[in-house]
Amino acid sequence: MMDLLIMFAMFIASAGVIVSLVLLLRNQPPEGRRISTRNFIILIIVYATVMSGFAVIYMGLELLGQSVLVEGETLEFTSLGHLIEDVMYFSAVTMLTVGYGDITPQGIGRWVAMVQALIGYLLPVAFVVTTVIYSEERKLPKTERL
Repeated sequence: MMDLLIMFAMFIASAGVIVSLVLLLRNQPPEGRRISTRNFIILIIVYATVMSGFAVIYMGLELLGQSVLVEGETLEFTSLGHLIEDVMYFSAVTMLTVGYGDITPQGIGRWVAMVQALIGYLLPVAFVVTTVIYSEERKLPKTERL
């Protein structure tokens, strides 16, 4: 039963990541503005959601018995709080493509980390591209807009 609950949490976290990315891609700045405080806040929320979502995936895999993160020789967590701290830290470092190397992925965790790093690398690009496309579209007469 506990494994099913953990897998459900991982599914919800994955869905949250996808919804956050869609929200970022669909959000446009208000008419007449190039820089939007709302866009900046949404970008921060998307980053936080994606980091938290991947942290839940790492934690879920660890709790299901799949060792996905290694700190030194092994990842030893003395409490759930320590595990949460480690997976959130690793998720943030991977998402922001810093990669200190003190905690490293192994096994399926490597694949999850690669996907997360790719998303972290592409998020600012998606943000800028949607803003530029919207800006260019706004310059067209209303009859030529999509």
